[in-house]
Amino acid sequence: MTRFGLQIPNFRPAAPDAEMFDHTAERATAAERGGFDSVWVMDHFWQLPALGGPDEPILEAYTLLGALAARTERVQLGTLVTGVTYRNPALLAKMVTTLDVISKGRAILGIGAAWYEPEHVGFDFDFPRAGERLDRLEEAVQICRAMFRDDHQTWEGRYFSIADARNVPRPIQPGGPPIMIGGGGEKRTLRLVAQYADMCNVSGGPAMVAHKLDVLRTHCKDVGRDPSEITTTRLGTLVLTNDAAETARTTEFLRGLAGADLDEQFIIGEPDDVTRQVGTLIDAGLDSLIFNMPLSQPETVTRAGKLLVSTFS
Repeated sequence: MTRFGLQIPNFRPAAPDAEMFDHTAERATAAERGGFDSVWVMDHFWQLPALGGPDEPILEAYTLLGALAARTERVQLGTLVTGVTYRNPALLAKMVTTLDVISKGRAILGIGAAWYEPEHVGFDFDFPRAGERLDRLEEAVQICRAMFRDDHQTWEGRYFSIADARNVPRPIQPGGPPIMIGGGGEKRTLRLVAQYADMCNVSGGPAMVAHKLDVLRTHCKDVGRDPSEITTTRLGTLVLTNDAAETARTTEFLRGLAGADLDEQFIIGEPDDVTRQVGTLIDAGLDSLIFNMPLSQPETVTRAGKLLVSTFS
């Protein structure tokens, strides 16, 4: 059974800032009504260039997820994904544990090596070279896993260490929330998935996804891991249209923004077109597809969820 998630990437409603959270929560509950099984938010402090840049509003991820946990009942909740450079991993483990308690066992830890350098400069976060960020990611995942599993943990690495760190209360989920590592780097990132993660998140069209999952299976074989233990996911954009004319207008508009990435990252069309394109991604080997729908109202989110779940579940 294929599962579906909704990522909420943008926050400017046609309403005052005081109503921004209510607007966001409405999209999360619309996803739940539609049958999406997870809701995700980006972990950024500046809005990304493709969504309007740093002058656009964006809410801090974990504060937002805690509030969404109180407004939802069933969906899993996580970031897609937390940058390892943004928080001390022991603090991150405590935050995700708190989210798991608030949500009664629905938290997921999504984490990656971080990439948005201007945001780091603006907020005075260190932005080391890619190799070091991946080294930090490896250590952070081990610390979070340890703190999820035990009340008291001591661990020492090159970049991070903990000394008799306490994590009380325990997570609700036995063994702690699942850990998703985001990114498709074939030498390091997907190997870290094979070594440490419960979930991966990749991007691209069907051929690229199939290739990345082949690479992941090779890493699993090398480290002695059963690849079926890892939930495979893909993030992309979904635009559900009402007719061929709307599809053409939307495609033209988005191609002007996304260029060559449109065909790899976007699904645009009427219901039959959407299910056909989603089917090719599922056939590439994915367990779950996560979509952002930045142009959609809550009722369209619910409609999309019902379409996907009724077709593929």
